[in-house]
Amino acid sequence: MGVLNVTPDSFSDGGHYFAADRAIEHGLEMVDQGADWIDVGGESTRPGSRPVTAREELRRVLPVIQRLRNRRSTLPISIDTTKAEVAEEAVRAGASIINDTSGLRFDPRLAEVAGRHRTPLILMHLRGRPETMQQKPFAHSIWRSLNDGLKRSIQRALARGVPRSQLIIDPGMGFGKSRRQNFEILAQLGRLQRFRLPILVGTSRKSFVQAVVRGEGLQPSRPQKRRATPWPLTGGAGAGLALPGGAPQAAPLLLGDAAAVAASILGGAHIVRVHDVAAILPAVRIADAILAARLRP
Repeated sequence: MGVLNVTPDSFSDGGHYFAADRAIEHGLEMVDQGADWIDVGGESTRPGSRPVTAREELRRVLPVIQRLRNRRSTLPISIDTTKAEVAEEAVRAGASIINDTSGLRFDPRLAEVAGRHRTPLILMHLRGRPETMQQKPFAHSIWRSLNDGLKRSIQRALARGVPRSQLIIDPGMGFGKSRRQNFEILAQLGRLQRFRLPILVGTSRKSFVQAVVRGEGLQPSRPQKRRATPWPLTGGAGAGLALPGGAPQAAPLLLGDAAAVAASILGGAHIVRVHDVAAILPAVRIADAILAARLRP
């Protein structure tokens, strides 16, 4: 899944693709680089972010979805939203998957949209809300929180008419979890197979990956009051890649992302959500080759 943020305040690209023309070209570029589908979002969910109105969200995403659909008629497009109104209009515009980062906690009517249009529905685990999720106390047991939260999301979806065959689950890496808890999830990702549903994992450009790449440990275990500046390691011998807007991206951080993606796939992820498609694709291919070798007698 290639990430396409159509927001002015995204943590990962700083609003570089906020303009529709630029967003569309980047989406097509990711497809050419190997993305199987494009995830379009018009509301930032970074730590500390505040929600926008449905009207503003639609103003941002509809032109992008419509023009991507016109340019690539068979391209799977997901709408990253927590609002039923936005999901409805996005599907009519050409989106074929709904990605709800709240797991139906914010607007359960999203399930009705998915059921009515027969679109896959991604249910992500989120503790709290984006504006405060990294400030409140973390769960004592992340696996109890994950299991209970995903179970409730699945039950809400089924109760509102979404067939189980349309559901995808996402543990919500970085969403209300401590640094250690994120790595606990990666280390034991196979535990999510108990739900017997496809698993999506998004570790791309997350601060917990960046911190360990910088040489920090699995701590702190306490919530962070301020979010770290994304991609702080730049220049030097490891540089040579570029972030949107021309900012240099340190190669070690990109390699850290690739390692996290490979670990996700080897741990059982069926879908990985990434920003740097071309750079991460080799890691995906290696992980897939290892899995293929496991299956041989």
